[in-house]
Amino acid sequence: MTELPVAHPIASPQPGAAEYPGLDAWRDLPVVQQPTWADSEVHRAAVAELSSLPPLVFAGEVDLLRQRLADAAEGKAFLLQGGDCAETFEGATADKISARVRTILQMAVVLTYGASLPVIKMGRMAGQFAKPRSSNDETREGVTLPAYRGDMVNGYEFTPESRAHNANRMVQAYHTSASTLNLIRAFTQGGFADLRLVHHWNKGFTANPAHSRYESLAREIDRAVKFMDACGADFDALKRVEFFASHEALVLDYERALTRIDSRTGLPYGTSGHFLWIGERTRQLDGAHVDFLSRIRNPIGVKLGPTSTADDALRLIDKLDPQREPGRLTFITRMGAGNIREKLPALVEKVTASGAKVLWVTDPMHGNTVTSPNGYKTRNFDDVIDEVRGFFEVHHALGTFPGGLHVEMTGDDVAECLGGADPIDQHAFLERYESVCDPRLNHMQSLEMAFLVAGALGKR
Repeated sequence: MTELPVAHPIASPQPGAAEYPGLDAWRDLPVVQQPTWADSEVHRAAVAELSSLPPLVFAGEVDLLRQRLADAAEGKAFLLQGGDCAETFEGATADKISARVRTILQMAVVLTYGASLPVIKMGRMAGQFAKPRSSNDETREGVTLPAYRGDMVNGYEFTPESRAHNANRMVQAYHTSASTLNLIRAFTQGGFADLRLVHHWNKGFTANPAHSRYESLAREIDRAVKFMDACGADFDALKRVEFFASHEALVLDYERALTRIDSRTGLPYGTSGHFLWIGERTRQLDGAHVDFLSRIRNPIGVKLGPTSTADDALRLIDKLDPQREPGRLTFITRMGAGNIREKLPALVEKVTASGAKVLWVTDPMHGNTVTSPNGYKTRNFDDVIDEVRGFFEVHHALGTFPGGLHVEMTGDDVAECLGGADPIDQHAFLERYESVCDPRLNHMQSLEMAFLVAGALGKR
């Protein structure tokens, strides 16, 4: 992988920051995709403030997720991970967050009922505020400014003031994540996620073929629940669900400042989210991202693109999961529909032969990005579906478990990916394209995806 050179000031550990041997070794290693903070004094103050703030998630929750992912790695559960390509501060409203959570809950119900497997529900939420970029700069009409790297780093508006890298945005990302997590916890623990309300989750969404199919499934669940209720079943377990938060651990100043030492074990945990992943652009074995994440106790994901080799995967296992601990390491493959059947088998075969217990998850979005004739970045829904099918075909042929789905999606009625049962065409982009970065599946396309995956899992 080739990377753009990035020079930036990296703050030293602040008073009150978690201290643990080796946690700052990454500072002496090659680091890519980092901001160039405009003001070093503001940067130091922001890192100091983050280091003193309460954790966003707790070590016990992280440990619980690792146990759940261990079940998935053993073929006893399935991971559903979905959310925005890049969260924005402006988009962190109750309506948008609840629509996203509802869509994930609906997808999970489809998967659970269709596959008879527990589904681990995880959002790309409450922290997905930074994005890697293929270029440091963007040029419009002869004007060149820094590229937009997510609201944690700079603004989307194309002005010098907005595009300057401002470390205070890391603090704003923390507080926005805290608000988002508060809402998610209220939704999933306060009755919103009660399985007896599966019909209610469809309210407020425009009727479409995917919803009709969902309503049919909801009626089946409703009948089953009423039958069990008549038999005297205790439904307390149906009132709330486990929901975990995840994001790409890209801005290392932010991740390091939110690392805390667990009082129970004396071990370091990244408390910015339950699950953190390393992107395709930052997975260098000798790089800062791999080193830092190797030293925290969170379950870790790594994106593997079409250039990944089996040897790359094995070396990443040695670095990130030397104890071969089920639930510790997830490989998220993003090969592209045209590559998945050719590139994935060798990786799965060699990793399986090594005895490592990794969780295999498909990201069918990132390898299928194209530009529409009218200039919008988009994805063809058929290509996305084909990569999912290829993922399941490879694992079926090898006798291994296809353990999860990682998608960029929203609960809103956007038009960003072409196709689907109620087809989106490029003309719809003019009015309903809202993403500030990559195109997402809308609510209906997300449900279509869930029914496809449920069918593939059910065949097992």
